[in-house]
Amino acid sequence: MKLTKKEARLRRATKFRAKHASKDTARLCVHKTSVHIYAQIISSCGTKTLASASTLANKSKNGGNVDAATSIGTEIAKAAKKAKVIKVAFDRSGFKYHGRIKALADAAREGGLEF
Repeated sequence: MKLTKKEARLRRATKFRAKHASKDTARLCVHKTSVHIYAQIISSCGTKTLASASTLANKSKNGGNVDAATSIGTEIAKAAKKAKVIKVAFDRSGFKYHGRIKALADAAREGGLEF
């Protein structure tokens, strides 16, 4: 049986979370839609959101482009520093590592996050 595009992405996302659930590092979880991009730092136990940033919170940004993803990457890095989180596991939620996802990750690394 062939999986739909969404089902395949969710399957990839579940695999990552299963592998990294027992580790003692926080997760930088990224989600994108055609209009917005969201980033959260979730605690190692998976019950608490330590920091978050999105284009939805800032109405002046269009999340459908790489520039917005870069600015969200720098915002999440600043919020992580406030929450005293430096080392994270990058959870791309099954999305391919290119375009907006890559831009967000590179900006977060430049902002001081390690993954």
